[in-house]
Amino acid sequence: MSSTVLARKWRPKTFATLVGQDHVVRALTHALQRRRLHHAYLFTGTRGVGKTTIARILAKSLNCTGADGQGDITAEPCGVCPSCTEIDAGRFVDYIELDAASNRGVDDMTRLLEQAVYKPTAGRFKVYMIDEVHMLSNHAFNAMLKTLEEPPQQVMFVLATTDPQKVPVTVLSRCLQFALKSVPPAAVAGHLQQVLGAEGVEFEPAALQALGRAARGSMRDALSLTDQAIAFDAGRVSVDGVRQMLGAVDSGYLFDLLRALARGDAQALLELAESMDQRALSLPQALEDLAALLQRLAVLQVLPQSLDESDPDAAALRELAAALSPESLQLAYSMVLQGRGELGLAPDALCGFSMVLLRLLSFAPVATASAARGLDALERAASRPHGDAPTHRTSSGAPQAQSLRQGEAEAAPTRRAAPEATPSAQSEAEPEPEPEPARGLAADADAQPIPERAAGDDSGHVSTGADAHDPAHEAAEVSDATAPGAPRAPNPVSAPRAAEVEPTALGGQSGEVEDWPELARELPLVALARSLALQSEWVGVRDGAWVLRVPSEQYTRAGALERVQAALSDRFGRAIELRVEVGAVRDTAHLRAAALRAQRQQEAEQTIAADPLVRQLVDELGAQIVPGSVRPLDA
Repeated sequence: MSSTVLARKWRPKTFATLVGQDHVVRALTHALQRRRLHHAYLFTGTRGVGKTTIARILAKSLNCTGADGQGDITAEPCGVCPSCTEIDAGRFVDYIELDAASNRGVDDMTRLLEQAVYKPTAGRFKVYMIDEVHMLSNHAFNAMLKTLEEPPQQVMFVLATTDPQKVPVTVLSRCLQFALKSVPPAAVAGHLQQVLGAEGVEFEPAALQALGRAARGSMRDALSLTDQAIAFDAGRVSVDGVRQMLGAVDSGYLFDLLRALARGDAQALLELAESMDQRALSLPQALEDLAALLQRLAVLQVLPQSLDESDPDAAALRELAAALSPESLQLAYSMVLQGRGELGLAPDALCGFSMVLLRLLSFAPVATASAARGLDALERAASRPHGDAPTHRTSSGAPQAQSLRQGEAEAAPTRRAAPEATPSAQSEAEPEPEPEPARGLAADADAQPIPERAAGDDSGHVSTGADAHDPAHEAAEVSDATAPGAPRAPNPVSAPRAAEVEPTALGGQSGEVEDWPELARELPLVALARSLALQSEWVGVRDGAWVLRVPSEQYTRAGALERVQAALSDRFGRAIELRVEVGAVRDTAHLRAAALRAQRQQEAEQTIAADPLVRQLVDELGAQIVPGSVRPLDA
């Protein structure tokens, strides 16, 4: 062969040149310096981290005679004496390397131990290095136990394995154990930089970082991949060459994926997935890299100072860290990891990868920034006259003017303050006609819009009708927003009642209970029954039965109505019959809580915007308030 591979040429010859195993080097160095040597060592760790290399350096330290031939045991072998050179060349008679995968029987172990009783031929110590020791048979392990416990004075055993769980505990108890660590990617890249600099090979630092990550903690794998990269790119190591060789994904694709997710752009996501597949990029690796990127963004949000300004992706990382909320990053990270495990079950890699992206898109918390902007648009639309509502489209292209006008018509009454209403405002508080059913995804005749979600929640997320009907979520929101001591939202104007319903006081008895939403909030209910109470609107009394209106049929499920009826009967001390009907609601405990949250959020944003220090930062330094970052203190 005309050349030696880098993994063999650059194998460390001394402890000082060993990379990433400082804890082992320190212990062995002190043991050699103080002559406190153990008779058996066990090195564990993944492939290519230095188990055999440490065994050879230890053998040289024990048998080194120095350049003048007068040396003794040392932690810094000279590398020029006969013992050092012959161990490096693999021909030292007193250093025996045994592959336990090929010599795993009891007969092989017996022959080795029979030779151990003789004194060393050329060195001070006879060192037996047994690699992959977990491959030995049970009889072979039993045969070596006595010798391993009390070996001859000039004999040392060095065992190495990648699977220490398979080594019998009787062997482990006779050895001094060292767990070798996987080499960090940064340490691998730094070592590769030194190697390529000494070899005179042109390289790009980003390419070495990619090789360090691809090595998965193995320095030998990193050097082998570097050899392959040099051959692939005709004598140099470039970023593009390494990515093509590894099938790695350009970070630009990952940033574009997260930007498309933040915008809620399904078409862009699918086009990016198809483009990556056409370029033969590894889609499983893409999910792995995406999870790593999400982790970097999560760390950057908690520790902004951790960002390396010299990183070429620093600007993109800062942009995405500001656009995505911590909750959305955690959710996306979990989904990507789960999707990575399911990729092997998909019909093909592209199908599985696309479904992971669509799953991320289906959970709207990822689109925090765009949701905040959509919330602002809804608030502005609600403040305009009905005829001025703008027409715009969602990411799917469906017109939203209808839903904006409808949301305004339903949510506006919840924002009025009755005690401070002026005469003109009182004239505007007349009952409004029932809104038309929402179009789009909720096109069923029975599916009514949930206007309270348009007011926005404390995460800045505008929810769809699907999550607006989540009973557990709504119950939690109302219980938080209407905690004792919190200011009450103004009572909204009630909807017109049906002609056959008698709109008297609750229970048909004047003065018994005056406010159904307040009563519903105080009832001792949980789960769906509590959601029914909080989402329902008082209609009146019909044929001696209390009539409530709910926005969805899911609140009429068996059991929930009975629990609410039982709670009311216990509250008033008499049997109460309860009936529900499905329709649009305007005055519920949930709507009041949503109005209160929107009011608190608006007050908090106005307070921040009017703060003198904030105004100074905006006017003099060009600072900007990140949308969705303002939260009320008492949220």
